[in-house]
Amino acid sequence: MIDERGQKQLLLAATLLFGLLSFFFFDQPLTLFFHQLDIGLWHSIWKAITKAGQSEWYLVGGLLLFAGFWKWNRWLSLSGLFLFSTVAVSGLASDLAKVILCRARPKLFLQHGIYGFDLFGWHFDHAWQSFPSGHSATALSAALTLSLLFPRFRPVFVIAGSTIAASRVVLCQHYLSDIVAGSALGAVTVALLYQRYFRNALDETGTI
Repeated sequence: MIDERGQKQLLLAATLLFGLLSFFFFDQPLTLFFHQLDIGLWHSIWKAITKAGQSEWYLVGGLLLFAGFWKWNRWLSLSGLFLFSTVAVSGLASDLAKVILCRARPKLFLQHGIYGFDLFGWHFDHAWQSFPSGHSATALSAALTLSLLFPRFRPVFVIAGSTIAASRVVLCQHYLSDIVAGSALGAVTVALLYQRYFRNALDETGTI
Protein backbone atom coordinates (compact mmCIF):
# COMPACT_ATOMS: atom_id res chain seq x y z
CA MET A 1 0.00 0.00 0.00
CA ILE A 2 1.18 3.50 -0.86
CA ASP A 3 1.00 5.86 2.11
CA GLU A 4 -0.43 9.37 1.93
CA ARG A 5 2.96 10.95 1.23
CA GLY A 6 3.61 8.45 -1.54
CA GLN A 7 0.21 9.19 -3.07
CA LYS A 8 0.97 12.91 -3.12
CA GLN A 9 4.35 12.30 -4.75
CA LEU A 10 2.75 10.03 -7.33
CA LEU A 11 0.10 12.63 -8.10
CA LEU A 12 2.74 15.32 -8.48
CA ALA A 13 4.79 13.12 -10.81
CA ALA A 14 1.69 12.36 -12.89
CA THR A 15 0.88 16.07 -13.13
CA LEU A 16 4.42 16.89 -14.26
CA LEU A 17 4.35 14.09 -16.83
CA PHE A 18 1.01 15.23 -18.23
CA GLY A 19 2.24 18.82 -18.42
CA LEU A 20 5.30 17.67 -20.35
CA LEU A 21 3.21 15.58 -22.75
CA SER A 22 0.84 18.49 -23.21
CA PHE A 23 3.71 20.83 -24.11
CA PHE A 24 4.87 18.56 -26.92
CA PHE A 25 1.60 17.06 -28.17
CA PHE A 26 -1.55 18.88 -27.00
CA ASP A 27 -0.93 22.59 -26.47
CA GLN A 28 -0.57 23.74 -30.07
CA PRO A 29 -3.38 21.62 -31.60
CA LEU A 30 -5.84 22.71 -28.89
CA THR A 31 -4.93 26.36 -29.40
CA LEU A 32 -5.47 26.09 -33.15
CA PHE A 33 -8.79 24.29 -32.61
CA PHE A 34 -10.22 26.83 -30.18
CA HIS A 35 -8.88 29.75 -32.19
CA GLN A 36 -11.29 28.76 -34.96
CA LEU A 37 -14.22 28.92 -32.51
CA ASP A 38 -13.27 32.19 -30.83
CA ILE A 39 -16.18 34.23 -32.21
CA GLY A 40 -19.66 35.50 -31.36
CA LEU A 41 -21.75 34.13 -28.51
CA TRP A 42 -19.28 31.32 -27.78
CA HIS A 43 -16.58 33.90 -27.04
CA SER A 44 -18.91 36.06 -24.94
CA ILE A 45 -19.99 33.16 -22.73
CA TRP A 46 -16.45 32.02 -22.00
CA LYS A 47 -15.31 35.61 -21.53
CA ALA A 48 -17.91 35.98 -18.77
CA ILE A 49 -16.80 32.71 -17.17
CA THR A 50 -13.13 33.65 -17.18
CA LYS A 51 -13.83 36.87 -15.26
CA ALA A 52 -14.63 34.72 -12.23
CA GLY A 53 -10.95 33.80 -12.14
CA GLN A 54 -9.84 37.34 -11.35
CA SER A 55 -8.17 37.29 -7.96
CA GLU A 56 -9.59 40.58 -6.68
CA TRP A 57 -13.02 38.99 -6.12
CA TYR A 58 -11.57 36.58 -3.57
CA LEU A 59 -8.93 38.86 -2.10
CA VAL A 60 -11.40 41.64 -1.34
CA GLY A 61 -14.11 39.23 -0.25
CA GLY A 62 -11.75 37.37 2.05
CA LEU A 63 -10.48 40.54 3.66
CA LEU A 64 -14.02 41.84 4.18
CA LEU A 65 -15.02 38.60 5.91
CA PHE A 66 -11.89 38.65 8.06
CA ALA A 67 -12.30 42.25 9.18
CA GLY A 68 -16.09 42.36 9.32
CA PHE A 69 -16.74 39.23 11.37
CA TRP A 70 -13.70 39.12 13.69
CA LYS A 71 -15.73 40.15 16.74
CA TRP A 72 -18.95 38.32 15.93
CA ASN A 73 -18.02 35.07 14.19
CA ARG A 74 -14.41 34.00 14.55
CA TRP A 75 -14.81 30.95 12.28
CA LEU A 76 -16.22 33.00 9.42
CA SER A 77 -13.51 35.61 9.95
CA LEU A 78 -10.75 32.99 9.81
CA SER A 79 -12.39 31.48 6.75
CA GLY A 80 -12.09 34.84 5.03
CA LEU A 81 -8.42 35.04 5.97
CA PHE A 82 -7.90 31.49 4.69
CA LEU A 83 -9.47 32.40 1.34
CA PHE A 84 -7.43 35.59 1.06
CA SER A 85 -4.20 33.78 1.95
CA THR A 86 -4.55 30.90 -0.50
CA VAL A 87 -5.45 33.18 -3.41
CA ALA A 88 -2.74 35.71 -2.55
CA VAL A 89 0.07 33.18 -2.09
CA SER A 90 -0.80 31.16 -5.21
CA GLY A 91 -1.10 34.39 -7.19
CA LEU A 92 2.26 35.73 -6.06
CA ALA A 93 3.93 32.39 -6.75
CA SER A 94 2.36 32.32 -10.20
CA ASP A 95 3.51 35.85 -10.98
CA LEU A 96 7.07 35.05 -9.91
CA ALA A 97 7.15 31.89 -12.02
CA LYS A 98 5.85 33.78 -15.05
CA VAL A 99 8.71 36.28 -14.91
CA ILE A 100 11.36 33.58 -14.42
CA LEU A 101 10.09 31.04 -16.96
CA CYS A 102 8.92 33.52 -19.64
CA ARG A 103 6.66 31.35 -21.76
CA ALA A 104 5.19 32.90 -24.90
CA ARG A 105 1.41 33.14 -24.81
CA PRO A 106 -0.76 31.58 -27.51
CA LYS A 107 -1.20 34.93 -29.26
CA LEU A 108 2.52 34.95 -30.10
CA PHE A 109 2.16 31.47 -31.52
CA LEU A 110 -0.93 32.40 -33.52
CA GLN A 111 0.45 35.69 -34.82
CA HIS A 112 4.18 35.04 -35.15
CA GLY A 113 4.73 31.29 -34.75
CA ILE A 114 6.63 31.79 -31.47
CA TYR A 115 6.27 28.81 -29.13
CA GLY A 116 8.08 27.82 -25.97
CA PHE A 117 10.06 29.33 -23.10
CA ASP A 118 12.75 31.96 -22.84
CA LEU A 119 14.03 30.84 -19.44
CA PHE A 120 15.30 33.76 -17.32
CA GLY A 121 14.60 36.09 -20.22
CA TRP A 122 13.03 38.47 -17.70
CA HIS A 123 10.19 39.50 -19.97
CA PHE A 124 7.74 41.65 -18.04
CA ASP A 125 5.24 42.11 -20.85
CA HIS A 126 1.97 40.17 -20.84
CA ALA A 127 2.77 38.28 -24.05
CA TRP A 128 5.60 36.37 -22.34
CA GLN A 129 3.80 35.44 -19.12
CA SER A 130 1.83 32.35 -20.04
CA PHE A 131 3.16 29.73 -17.59
CA PRO A 132 1.60 29.00 -15.19
CA SER A 133 -1.95 30.32 -15.57
CA GLY A 134 -2.73 32.82 -12.82
CA HIS A 135 -6.47 32.53 -13.41
CA SER A 136 -6.24 28.77 -12.93
CA ALA A 137 -4.21 29.13 -9.74
CA THR A 138 -6.81 31.56 -8.40
CA ALA A 139 -9.79 29.47 -9.49
CA LEU A 140 -8.51 26.23 -7.98
CA SER A 141 -7.15 27.77 -4.79
CA ALA A 142 -10.51 29.48 -4.20
CA ALA A 143 -12.50 26.37 -5.16
CA LEU A 144 -10.50 24.05 -2.93
CA THR A 145 -10.51 26.51 -0.04
CA LEU A 146 -14.29 26.76 -0.23
CA SER A 147 -14.48 22.96 -0.55
CA LEU A 148 -12.67 22.57 2.76
CA LEU A 149 -14.87 25.15 4.42
CA PHE A 150 -18.13 23.87 2.95
CA PRO A 151 -17.53 20.19 2.04
CA ARG A 152 -21.19 19.61 1.23
CA PHE A 153 -20.79 21.74 -1.89
CA ARG A 154 -17.36 20.42 -2.90
CA PRO A 155 -18.47 19.06 -6.32
CA VAL A 156 -19.97 22.44 -7.24
CA PHE A 157 -16.83 24.34 -6.25
CA VAL A 158 -14.48 21.94 -8.03
CA ILE A 159 -16.53 21.96 -11.23
CA ALA A 160 -16.74 25.76 -11.14
CA GLY A 161 -13.00 26.14 -10.57
CA SER A 162 -12.15 23.66 -13.32
CA THR A 163 -14.50 25.42 -15.75
CA ILE A 164 -12.86 28.78 -15.04
CA ALA A 165 -9.44 27.24 -15.62
CA ALA A 166 -10.61 25.64 -18.87
CA SER A 167 -11.87 29.02 -20.09
CA ARG A 168 -8.29 30.20 -20.44
CA VAL A 169 -7.60 27.52 -23.06
CA VAL A 170 -10.94 28.02 -24.80
CA LEU A 171 -10.20 31.75 -25.14
CA CYS A 172 -6.63 31.05 -26.34
CA GLN A 173 -5.14 32.99 -23.44
CA HIS A 174 -3.20 29.98 -22.15
CA TYR A 175 -2.12 26.51 -23.17
CA LEU A 176 -3.42 23.33 -21.55
CA SER A 177 -0.11 22.78 -19.74
CA ASP A 178 -0.39 26.34 -18.34
CA ILE A 179 -3.72 25.66 -16.68
CA VAL A 180 -2.58 22.25 -15.40
CA ALA A 181 0.42 23.90 -13.74
CA GLY A 182 -1.68 26.79 -12.40
CA SER A 183 -4.31 24.43 -11.02
CA ALA A 184 -1.64 22.28 -9.36
CA LEU A 185 -0.08 25.40 -7.85
CA GLY A 186 -3.44 26.42 -6.42
CA ALA A 187 -4.04 22.96 -4.98
CA VAL A 188 -0.59 22.72 -3.37
CA THR A 189 -0.96 26.20 -1.87
CA VAL A 190 -4.29 25.31 -0.27
CA ALA A 191 -2.97 22.03 1.11
CA LEU A 192 0.15 23.60 2.64
CA LEU A 193 -1.60 26.61 4.19
CA TYR A 194 -4.47 24.53 5.52
CA GLN A 195 -2.27 21.92 7.17
CA ARG A 196 0.26 24.37 8.57
CA TYR A 197 -1.79 27.38 9.63
CA PHE A 198 -5.57 27.05 9.37
CA ARG A 199 -6.75 23.54 10.13
CA ASN A 200 -6.40 23.69 13.90
CA ALA A 201 -7.55 27.30 14.12
CA LEU A 202 -10.72 26.58 12.14
CA ASP A 203 -11.44 23.42 14.14
CA GLU A 204 -11.07 25.31 17.42
CA THR A 205 -13.50 28.05 16.41
CA GLY A 206 -16.16 25.61 15.21
CA THR A 207 -18.51 26.31 12.29
CA ILE A 208 -21.15 28.87 11.33
